[in-house]
Amino acid sequence: MLVFLLKILLAHFIGDFLLQSKNWVEDKAKNKHKSKYLYFHVAIHTVLLLLVLQFDFSYWAAFIFIPITHFFIDAWKLNFSNEKNHRKLFFIDQQLHFFVLIIFAVAYFPNTEILALLLSNKSILFAVCLLFATFVSNIIMLVVLSKWNVTAENEKASLDQAGKYIGLLERSFIFLMIILNYPLGVGFLITAKSVFRYNDLTRARDRRLTEYVLIGSLMSFGLAILAGLAFKYLKNFL
Repeated sequence: MLVFLLKILLAHFIGDFLLQSKNWVEDKAKNKHKSKYLYFHVAIHTVLLLLVLQFDFSYWAAFIFIPITHFFIDAWKLNFSNEKNHRKLFFIDQQLHFFVLIIFAVAYFPNTEILALLLSNKSILFAVCLLFATFVSNIIMLVVLSKWNVTAENEKASLDQAGKYIGLLERSFIFLMIILNYPLGVGFLITAKSVFRYNDLTRARDRRLTEYVLIGSLMSFGLAILAGLAFKYLKNFL
């Protein structure tokens, strides 16, 4: 299944990102499902599937239905996309494409060790710990830090929800470094964040803001490390 999935993913990446010019994208955005380039795009995906699967027509269903679903997913995205939601729809569009590819991989190779691995106890534990390190920890920090109302002078100049995404990435990296036995990476990440934060805090000249940032940073690091250690400890019992 893995080889088959990698082949059809290769076809998808080449068709969606390598062989799609800016002019095609702009024309599709303008003319939606009426754009001729949408049909060219789907045709390219069909040819790529035939090439990566070496014209093995035992996969005839994939050759037919993957391009058809690709067309309808892209047409849906194009018709509902606008200035506000086009970024979100891009990720939804890609998730739907990947979901279709995974369905075909599982349909052709239903009894595989990879599928069992994805549904194994360790995989479930990994998902639980990663979600705790990222989204659950984010809510915990919001609840705890809501006790204090601290506003930075340059808050309006910051990117919308930048702090949230920085925190999610930061805790994801720390969690992965912990379970991969790479504590030096955690130290490097903490040092790098401290250097970036130093200028903001020295310019602010606000002790309350400094304390607020320190509490938030230490909570973020601590929760991510806790999740990583919990995974390493609990996996021994599975």
